[in-house]
Amino acid sequence: MTTAPQPFTRRADPYQDLLVIDARAPRFNQAVVATGSLIAVVTGFWPLLGLLGAQLAITLLFGRQYCLACVFYFRVVQPRWGEGPLEDSRAPRFANILGAVFLLSAALLWGLGFALAGQVLGLMVAALATLAVSTGLCVGCEVYRVLARLRGVKGGVLDRIDLEQLGVLPADETVVLFTHPLCSECQVVGPRLTSAGRRVVTVDVSQRKDLARRYGVTLVPLAVAVGGDGRVLGVLR
Repeated sequence: MTTAPQPFTRRADPYQDLLVIDARAPRFNQAVVATGSLIAVVTGFWPLLGLLGAQLAITLLFGRQYCLACVFYFRVVQPRWGEGPLEDSRAPRFANILGAVFLLSAALLWGLGFALAGQVLGLMVAALATLAVSTGLCVGCEVYRVLARLRGVKGGVLDRIDLEQLGVLPADETVVLFTHPLCSECQVVGPRLTSAGRRVVTVDVSQRKDLARRYGVTLVPLAVAVGGDGRVLGVLR
C-alpha cells in the first residue's frame, strides 16, 4: 500500500513572519548574487551589478515578495526540500544592505569610467557571497552581530535586569533567556542550560517587545546570567 505524501507545512510564513527567516533562503539569494556578480565582472556587463543591487534594495524597501530569488526559493525549492532552520532575520537583512550598497556603488563607478574600482567592488561581493554559500560564514551578518553587541554594551542596557518584572523571586543566580517561538536555535539553548543545572527564565520577545526594547535585545537567543540583586554577571550567549 502506497503512503500518501505528507502536505508541505511551514513553521514561519516567509512573507508574514518577518522576524525570522529560513536560513537556507539567504544562502540561496547569495548564490544568485555571487553568480551574477562574477558574470558581470568577467563579461564587463556592469549594468548587471546595478540590477543585482537594485533587486536587493527593492527587497529591503518593499518586502521579500519582491525578491525574485527569494520567491523562487520559497515557491519551488523549499516545498521540495523542506523548511530549513529558522534564524533571526536582522543579520541577513543587514548583510543585504551592505550588498546593495557595494553593488550599486560598483555599477555607478564602472558606469562613470572607473572600471577598475567597479571590478574590485564586484569581485568583493562575489567572493563574500561565495564564502557565505560554501561555508555558511556571512561576513555581513557577523558585522551586524558585532555592532549589535557593541551597541548593547555602550547603551548599558544589560547592566541590570529587573527580576521582579519577570515574575521571578531573587536567587543566587538566574539565567534570563530571550527567545522567539519561531527561532530554532532558541529551542536548543534553553534545554541545554537547564540540563547543565542552570535556573532558566524564558522571555518571549514576540510577546514582550517592551522588554526587548528596554534591554536592547537585538538578537535571539540571548542568555544572560543575573545575580539575585538583578546585576548582570555575564552574557552566556
